[in-house]
Amino acid sequence: MENTLNITSEIGKLRTVLVKRPGSELENITPEYLHSLLFDDIPYLKMMQKEHDYFVKTMQDAQIEVLYLENLAAEALRESGDKEIFLTKMIQESSQLDASALYVRDYLMSFDEKDMIKKLMSGVKKSEIPARKKKHLNEMMENQYPFFLDPLPNLYFTRDPAAVIGNGVTINKMFQPARRKESMFMELILQHHPRFSKQEIPIWTDREAQFPMEGGDELILNKETILIGVSERTDARAVEQLAENLFRRETQIKRVLAVEIPETRSFMHLDTVFTMVNYDQFTIHPAIQNQQGELNVYILEQGDNGLEITPRKDFQRVMAEVLEVPEVDFIPCGGEDVIVSAREQWNDGANTLAIAPGEVITYDRNQVSNELLRSAGIKVHEVISSELSRGRGGPRCMSMPLVRENL
Repeated sequence: MENTLNITSEIGKLRTVLVKRPGSELENITPEYLHSLLFDDIPYLKMMQKEHDYFVKTMQDAQIEVLYLENLAAEALRESGDKEIFLTKMIQESSQLDASALYVRDYLMSFDEKDMIKKLMSGVKKSEIPARKKKHLNEMMENQYPFFLDPLPNLYFTRDPAAVIGNGVTINKMFQPARRKESMFMELILQHHPRFSKQEIPIWTDREAQFPMEGGDELILNKETILIGVSERTDARAVEQLAENLFRRETQIKRVLAVEIPETRSFMHLDTVFTMVNYDQFTIHPAIQNQQGELNVYILEQGDNGLEITPRKDFQRVMAEVLEVPEVDFIPCGGEDVIVSAREQWNDGANTLAIAPGEVITYDRNQVSNELLRSAGIKVHEVISSELSRGRGGPRCMSMPLVRENL
C-alpha cells in the first residue's frame, strides 16, 4: 500500500495537505478572553472564511488534494463506533468541568458525530445547558466564566498540533493550555480513520510527552536532516527526546539541528521567522541574527555513546553544509528596512508555504517581502489575508502537509 504520509523535505511538490476551515469557534472569542485564547483581536468570521476558501482554492488549482480536519475527525469518530470514549477523554482534559461533566456529556452525546466534533471545536457555553440541570454555583454564574468547554479558535493553524516527519508523525504536547486539546483530533484520525488506521504509522512523539513541542518549529530540510526551533513553545528537552527517537527508529535521518530563537510573541515559532522556499533559498527575519549574521545552532547526531551535540554560530554555513550546496541565499523578510521588516514579519511575511521547489503561497499584504521573493526567482501565489492574519499565523501555519513528492 502506498504510504498515506510522506514528508522528506519542505519544498517537494505538495500532493496532500490538511487544513481546518475557520468556524464558529472564532465567534466565541470575546475581549475578556483574547489573551487566554491567544488572539490579539477579534476576527470577522465571514471574511475569514472567504479568505480561507481562497487559500484552499489556490492549492487546489495547483492540483493539491486538500483535506479538512473537521471532516476527517467526524469520519474517524463514526468509524471508531464509540463517541463516548473520545468525549470522555476530551471532558477529562477540560479544566472548567468537574461536577458539571455528566450533563455536559449527556448534552454532547445527543449530537451525531459531525455536530459533536463541531461543538467540541466551537466550545460549549453555560447557557446551552438547561437551567433546571444546574445545581452548582459556578454553573449558574454565566457572567463569571461563560464556558463549560472552551472554544478552540487556533485550530485553523493545523501545522502545530501534529507534524509529519518521513512516514511518521509527531503528535505534539502543546505549550499553551488553550491549545492542548487540539492534538486529540489528529490522534483520533490516525487511530480510527480508514485512510490512516490500516497502516502502521510511526509516532515519533505523542501528546503525553513530558515537554512541549509544536509543528511550527519543525522544518524538514531533507530526508537526512530535521531543523527544529527552540522557541517560546518548543522546549530544548523535547528536541533532544525527538532526536533520540528518530535516530533509534528512522535510519534515514542522520542529524537534528536545534536553532535557538528569541522567546517572544511575534517569534512564537521558527516558521514565523524562517522558512524554506527553494533548494538553496530561505526567507528569514533578519532580527533573529546578530550583527555578524550569527545564530546559535546545535547539531545533534548519534554517537557511539549516545547523542553528540556540536554547537555552531555560522547558521548560514551550516545550512549550506547539510543541504550539500556551495551556499544558501537568505532572503530578508521586509528587506533591509527595520520598520518594514518588523511590520511584515508581524503579518507573517516570513511564513511561506512551499508547494514546489521555488514556488510558494504568501499573504498579499506583505508586498515588500513578496517582491523580494520574486526578484530572487521565486514564483509567488498571493492570498487575501486581512482577517486570517489576526490569529498571528500565515500560509505555512494554516497547513499540515501530509504528502510531498521526494526530491
